[in-house]
Amino acid sequence: MTRMKTTRVLAFGKSKGFTLIELLVVIAIIGILSSVVLASLNSARKKGRDARRVADVKQLQLALELYYDANPSVGYPIALGTGQTGALVTGGFISTIPTDPQNNVAYNYSAVALSGGVCTSYHLGTSLEVSTNSAKDTDADAAAGTACTGSAADFSGADTAACGQDPADAGVLCYDVKP
Repeated sequence: MTRMKTTRVLAFGKSKGFTLIELLVVIAIIGILSSVVLASLNSARKKGRDARRVADVKQLQLALELYYDANPSVGYPIALGTGQTGALVTGGFISTIPTDPQNNVAYNYSAVALSGGVCTSYHLGTSLEVSTNSAKDTDADAAAGTACTGSAADFSGADTAACGQDPADAGVLCYDVKP
């Protein structure tokens, strides 16, 4: 007895498989869903970078205060990452000087309020990417002042614009602190 080969046929005589139109529709749906996910992911990345910036500024602020308490006759350092600031790291006040997570530039810092040859204050800030960030409600919003000799020019801490730490700065508002 010979066996006959048969093929399965679906209703209405169609064979198994997808049409080109069905495949294109599925690919389009997957494309739309992935673009929605990527848009949400970019927003979360911006918020994450902003959270790190605020944490870095607070960490630097704490290190500067510890340094000043240990060295009141020297005052605050003239610049971050050079000169007296090396003592922040070697003195154990901070392990490394943090930089912006997106473009790896130093945060805005200016030693201000010169008194008796000692800088008795500072202005520290960073630009944030998300304009609705609640951190802007608790920052100093300090106006630019007179910087100590050798320090970077002071900056405006107004929430209406970036701090201007880098020409490529894409921030939308300035988060700043003072002692």
